[in-house]
Amino acid sequence: MTHIEISGRKIGPGYPTYMVAEMSANHNQDFDQAVAIIKAAKEAGADAVKLQTYTPDTLTIDCDNDYFRIQGTLWEGRNLYDLYGEAYTPWEWQPRLKTVANELGLELFSTPFDASAVDFLESMNVAVHKVASFESVDLPLLRRIAQTGKPVIMSTGMATLAEIDEAVGALRAAGNQQLALLKCTSAYPSPPEAMNLHTIPHLAAAFDAPAGLSDHTLGIAVPVAAVALGACIIEKHFTISRSLPGPDSKFSLEPAEFRAMVEAVRTAEQALGRVHYGIEPNEEVSRVFRRSLFVVRDVQAGEPFTHENIRSIRPGHGLHTRYLDEVIGRHASQPIPRGTPLDWRHIA
Repeated sequence: MTHIEISGRKIGPGYPTYMVAEMSANHNQDFDQAVAIIKAAKEAGADAVKLQTYTPDTLTIDCDNDYFRIQGTLWEGRNLYDLYGEAYTPWEWQPRLKTVANELGLELFSTPFDASAVDFLESMNVAVHKVASFESVDLPLLRRIAQTGKPVIMSTGMATLAEIDEAVGALRAAGNQQLALLKCTSAYPSPPEAMNLHTIPHLAAAFDAPAGLSDHTLGIAVPVAAVALGACIIEKHFTISRSLPGPDSKFSLEPAEFRAMVEAVRTAEQALGRVHYGIEPNEEVSRVFRRSLFVVRDVQAGEPFTHENIRSIRPGHGLHTRYLDEVIGRHASQPIPRGTPLDWRHIA
């Protein structure tokens, strides 16, 4: 599978990187702020905005024992149910947000976290479904998503190669024909040394699928490096401002940063080019500055050529330097002034 197709847009090797702005919880339960994020994402060069479709009750249960307390992350000590209640995107907003995005020329899709969310997103006629890293082990959910017949983008944070193979097998066996896989490190934020971006081309080769990056690092360097290694999709959390409160704000990009990332990615795409040796058209004017054989002292007719009167120097108007040994010891056919590019007619 060399590429997937979302609303007629081909995504894969040889096509422009698909830039996804992840809204997540950065709307802070304010519909107008959610709309502002979509508009800012468009201005920043995003191709799509991604939501998350769940409620606290579709993700977990309202229970306060230690199993449901978060440890060792940005959300230390929070109760899962309470956190998801703060972070979820109201479902009644989502069709309206899709309309806003589509009118701006943006794709809008989402991550469903249970079968009811899949059905809801299908009623919105989303073009693609996203699978979160934590749900990549939910095989019944994967089968339900695959049955929609829509393309699937699946993050692979924390997953072993065997777990990814099982998930991919479940999706494809249930009818999925278009799958892209995202390298992801499920730490918030992720340190660059934990990213292991060389996994991206391996992921693509191992599962015959386009591969990309779901990135939680700070800054834009890691996504650009990922594109250089073959990432076809970049997903990055997006906020109007990190000064706004919210569970995901601290590891999200602001609009100017997202725009800088998009521009850097587009430059990287141009620079990657193709396998090529030789002179590019815009190098032609520089060709003259290569080295060649020149007469560097006045030479009289019949005088032998030596290393003192013939040298390899810039510019490149004289004989190729490969002929230096052949020329040395032979004799001048005519007087040759210093600074003359050596030519075969000068050699007796």
